[in-house]
Amino acid sequence: MYNSNFMEVSFKALSINEGFARICVAGFCVQLNPSIDEINDIKTAVSEAVTNCVVHAYPNQNGVIFLRCEIDGESIKIVVRDNGVGISDIDRAREPFFTTKPSEERSGMGFAVMESFMDKVEVEKNEKGGTTVTMYKQVSSALQVGNA
Repeated sequence: MYNSNFMEVSFKALSINEGFARICVAGFCVQLNPSIDEINDIKTAVSEAVTNCVVHAYPNQNGVIFLRCEIDGESIKIVVRDNGVGISDIDRAREPFFTTKPSEERSGMGFAVMESFMDKVEVEKNEKGGTTVTMYKQVSSALQVGNA
């Protein structure tokens, strides 16, 4: 197992690419020897972050989503970034059930889901527009392998 590693990929902000993002991150995380529950948690959080970009970041245009994963020891850091319209009120957007698109039957639970499956979630406005979501997870299976 590597002590540190990273990967980056970018793709068009289309809903069909949400599955691609999940597979990329899952494949990269394999080197940490995650449990099935851990990998499912990570994939779900990535799905939510990417879906937020697709639905909210580029409402009237095509855009790009940037995905970076970094492994440091037994932890993974996942960064999902867009250069879209940004979030006007991040604190409000992080409230459960808050949505800016109620007519599209959005649940407003994206950030709550990310926070429930990851150890830490940070949301920031980008300097030149858009949003960056950074998620962290300690993989306990990697700890067990390291101690064997």
